[in-house]
Amino acid sequence: MTSHPPASPPAVERRVDVGDLELRVVEQGFGPAVVLCHGFPGLAHSWHRQLPVLAASGFRAVAPDMRGYGGSGRPADPAAYDRRGTVADMVGLLDALDIETAVFVGHDFGADLVWDLPQWAPGRVRALVQLSVPRGDTSPVLPSTAYARVARRHFFHLQYFQDPSAADTELAGDPAGFLSRVFWALSGDGRYLDVFRHPSEGNGYLDVLPEAPALPWPWLSEDDFAVYVDAFTRTGFTGGLNWYRAADHVWREKQVRPDEPVTVPTVFLTGERDPVRRIVGDASTAEMLASVPGLAGVHVIPGAGHFVQLEAADEVNRIMLEFLGSLS
Repeated sequence: MTSHPPASPPAVERRVDVGDLELRVVEQGFGPAVVLCHGFPGLAHSWHRQLPVLAASGFRAVAPDMRGYGGSGRPADPAAYDRRGTVADMVGLLDALDIETAVFVGHDFGADLVWDLPQWAPGRVRALVQLSVPRGDTSPVLPSTAYARVARRHFFHLQYFQDPSAADTELAGDPAGFLSRVFWALSGDGRYLDVFRHPSEGNGYLDVLPEAPALPWPWLSEDDFAVYVDAFTRTGFTGGLNWYRAADHVWREKQVRPDEPVTVPTVFLTGERDPVRRIVGDASTAEMLASVPGLAGVHVIPGAGHFVQLEAADEVNRIMLEFLGSLS
């Protein structure tokens, strides 16, 4: 007799008032809450391979379009993407959905925010599942100053994104071209670090990102890619890029409120070929032991790149469910 995985309850899409804006949210399942926070250039759809699995396993999976993205509010001022605003979004989301505590899952900029939630939203965070971006110490130098120094040596997207007149216009002019190139370059099969071979002068992001092969790819179908293209064609990229432009604002907040150790149970996953891992090195993962005493495990997924929850969905889901099960 053939066994089948349990059926998932249907996903529900809604708009949730979290205070000074609304978040578009995709929710699926019932039980303990798991809130999944995407990064750039993502959407709630970035978790479409996790939502039904979590729901079928007895969890209430909640994936918002983060502030600035998709169907959520998109403040024009980068200062609105500081910790005061982005943490308030997550607390407001829990309040609106009548959730006392949740496990938070973060990827990319979502991981940056989620690292801070235990300190900035005490009592609301049960545990963390963090993807791709390890916790690091706050730089002693203002981020924009550090970005400019690096950009004198080679093209550096963090510096390039600081200029709305250049970055926003270029990316909005070819959403499909940019998305396909950046998704591919950051994947396990891509060559993102080749971007750094180019000088900053005279180059935009599309000039330095490698060409992507035609879709579909093993982890990204044409239909799924179309979800991103449709969303960013409608909204542009300014909201997402404002997370980069808020770096100085967050830095100043942390001068007043320095980072504290993360003591809630935490698991960290990264792709073996994630360019972030190659840039920061394995030492950064070891350093997390000091700043994240709640760290219960580190998993390096063979062959995967930056979008590990899509590229290696089965393995990520297995590790996530095993960790969630250990909490009870």
